[in-house]
Amino acid sequence: MGTPSASITIDPPAGHPPGRPAATMRWWQGALAGLVAAGAALGVAQLVSGLIRGTTSPVVSVGEWVIDHVPVAVKDFAIRQFGTNDKPMLILGTVGMLAVFAVVIGVLAVKRLWVGIAGIVLFGLIGVATAVTRPSATSSSAVPATVGTVAALAALVFLLRGSLRLGDHEPSGSPTELDRRRFLFAVAAVSGAALAAGEVGRHLAKRFDVSAVRSAISLPQPSSAATPLPAGAELAIDGITPFVTSNDAFYRVDTSLSAPQVSPTDWSLTIRGMVDRRLSFTYDDLLARDDIVERDITLVCISNEVGGPYAGTARWLGVPLANLLNEAGVQDGADQLVSRSVDGWTAGTPTKDVLDGRDALVAFGMNGEPLPVNHGFPVRLVIPGVYGYNSATKWLAELELTTFGAYDAYWASRGYAQQGPLKTLTRIDTPRGLANIPAGRTAIGGVAWAIHRGIDGVEVRVDDGPWVPARLGDVGGGDTWRQWVFDWDATPGSHTLSARSTDGLGDLQPEVRAEPLPDGASGWHSVVVIVS
Repeated sequence: MGTPSASITIDPPAGHPPGRPAATMRWWQGALAGLVAAGAALGVAQLVSGLIRGTTSPVVSVGEWVIDHVPVAVKDFAIRQFGTNDKPMLILGTVGMLAVFAVVIGVLAVKRLWVGIAGIVLFGLIGVATAVTRPSATSSSAVPATVGTVAALAALVFLLRGSLRLGDHEPSGSPTELDRRRFLFAVAAVSGAALAAGEVGRHLAKRFDVSAVRSAISLPQPSSAATPLPAGAELAIDGITPFVTSNDAFYRVDTSLSAPQVSPTDWSLTIRGMVDRRLSFTYDDLLARDDIVERDITLVCISNEVGGPYAGTARWLGVPLANLLNEAGVQDGADQLVSRSVDGWTAGTPTKDVLDGRDALVAFGMNGEPLPVNHGFPVRLVIPGVYGYNSATKWLAELELTTFGAYDAYWASRGYAQQGPLKTLTRIDTPRGLANIPAGRTAIGGVAWAIHRGIDGVEVRVDDGPWVPARLGDVGGGDTWRQWVFDWDATPGSHTLSARSTDGLGDLQPEVRAEPLPDGASGWHSVVVIVS
């Protein structure tokens, strides 16, 4: 004989027909009720966030709180494992944890409704707390989570109690069949309403999307255009990363689950702190200046490991950062420039690195277009020779002159170095690691960078053989990476290919392998290939 499934007898609700047995609510119904209640919370919260500018759903606020508080080792693991998909995976994980929590409180609420109510209130308070403590929080930030919590409470109570009142006039069917039918009907109704609310909310949120505004912007011509790329900058070797990275392919690593939607008409940049005069610039102010320049610059993320993909080169358009700072008047002793994003993220750049003549830009153009929203529209920082965590602030809102002793920026407060030059790295793009290639003439190639110092030479070694020079692509300056290629007569067997560079100062790239934390990865890149 089979074991009967667990069930809980529910007291008959008011108006229950005389003589009918009390309803029997089973554990799976509680689990389903909990899930649907959670869905109602998310759907209604999405609807509310679509109605109120500047608010987000609880999933986003909780996810961004996790990003801010997760140990650095976990963050590095997520980037290594999921790459630029780390944010979708975080959202998926957040929703998954919510689903498990919802199932548990739903099952417990079958017997004790107050437990389910308490669980929903707890989760609602978490959503509210993470929303109101965001650096960009406003007076309305708590509204989506609050209204979503109320919706979840109503859904849970209705599904576990109110659904039993539906259809008591039905003349046929056993009480258990009728109760299940009513329950499933109620589940379908609440689920449909939650989905509809979420879809309407997503549609309404498009009103805040600044993509259309961005597309209508005409960028000014620079007073100093970028030097045309030499004909030999691209080596035209299959498998080597293009010299210029398209906007769509450019890496994105930041702490925002949802890219801020900032209208240029509402945006301004403030310069304050250890300056002679506080200044503020609008978007139109920047576009109207007569010192706009265009430069090719390679950016590198601190999370990039040896051989990693988090580097890219673009043609940037903007105003020299040094010009703006000089207009404000940098005071003696201000050794750190703190840049703040509209969402509160901060980076700390050595002041000397933006005042030494390099092409540090307050940028509003990327590869001939206004900045893409995901890359900082309307304005971001681009500073060659400094890792992105220390300089490349997207959605820029403020520049503060201060000292390293007085303030730790976002990643410095989490164990990364306050400052440090961008290290020399050489990457083998082709052949890929563990590739199976035919014997004969084969191109070994990739890119190398020592930003703001330049690359003077790249060498390649096969197995334990001698280091031999590779052929270099032509470049116009030291602020970009450089393509390289070595023609190899591949022989059958397993081979280890290694590459290293010498920078423009004559320094050889260090061999010792180091992880990104605390001041950037180092070491020679090697791959193993099979020749047949």
